[in-house]
Amino acid sequence: MPLFTAPFVTPPDTEPPGGTPVPLPQIGYATASYTDPSGRVWPLTDWDAGWFTLAEGVSGLGAVKYDLTSDAQPRGGARLRHAQAQPRTIVWPLFIQGATHMELTERWRALASAFTRTLREGEGPGVLEIARPDGTRRRINVFYQDGFEGQDKQGWGRDADSAVLSLWCEDPYWTDPVSLTVHRQADTTTSFFTPFPTVSSSQVLGATTVTNPGDTVVWPTWVVTGPASLITFTHAGTGESFSLNPSAAAVGHGNLLAGEQVTIRTDPPQVRYQNGDNWVGGLNWPATSLWGLAPGANPVTFALSGSGPGSAVDLVFNPRYETA
Repeated sequence: MPLFTAPFVTPPDTEPPGGTPVPLPQIGYATASYTDPSGRVWPLTDWDAGWFTLAEGVSGLGAVKYDLTSDAQPRGGARLRHAQAQPRTIVWPLFIQGATHMELTERWRALASAFTRTLREGEGPGVLEIARPDGTRRRINVFYQDGFEGQDKQGWGRDADSAVLSLWCEDPYWTDPVSLTVHRQADTTTSFFTPFPTVSSSQVLGATTVTNPGDTVVWPTWVVTGPASLITFTHAGTGESFSLNPSAAAVGHGNLLAGEQVTIRTDPPQVRYQNGDNWVGGLNWPATSLWGLAPGANPVTFALSGSGPGSAVDLVFNPRYETA
């Protein structure tokens, strides 16, 4: 059965919040914005907003820090056994001003609330985004740690003040907000035996090389569209694989029918049918290995049993980077 493929699909670029690029330590000229847990975007390099980043005090945008575990060697020295990425702390100074004391107070309170609400139960992290002049962007999730105290300098606090924020990042890597997608789909062309029915018992929708342009492993999401009776994804480079059986006793659905979809997330492990039902029991435990994509080229195979016209697989991931 013929196949058509579209290796990478990216949505149109969106413009970052307004602002003048400023020189930021460790990364060069860029604009910055913060999105609070409610979804409101706060520009951080736009003087007209009433607050502005004091770029000279910014830090924590460089490469990830690692804890190294080593084994002593009998002839001296040591051998690296493991490198563990550590949480990141970003220091971000803000200068806040107002035409009047009350305007300053209102802006100060609003910004303080936007950052500190990341610590409220159920709110979740905020997002710090760095945008380059060429339109590329990188993001990182942040939690407020401290710093919204003001500088307590003579004359400050009347119509201007500054805060030196410490933002804690549980995942120290920066993420590209533009997803990369690898799509494989069975063609819908008809057999010359039509009108007699034809059935494909098994089909490899794609044996391909997926390139991760980032600096570290990413954990992709898979969206499978039926028909399919057994779904198997294999990383040919490492030998790791996992299978999902929609007819498994823990699922009890039966074959995935045409147009039905199931989503498989690799970190944290999650399998959801289109109505939200939990299908994680359909994985081939304990042999399942929900593998990630290493930086560079990854040989990958998508295989569906019981596939037919309309069967499709989408592998989606966002590259992760050491620096902003």
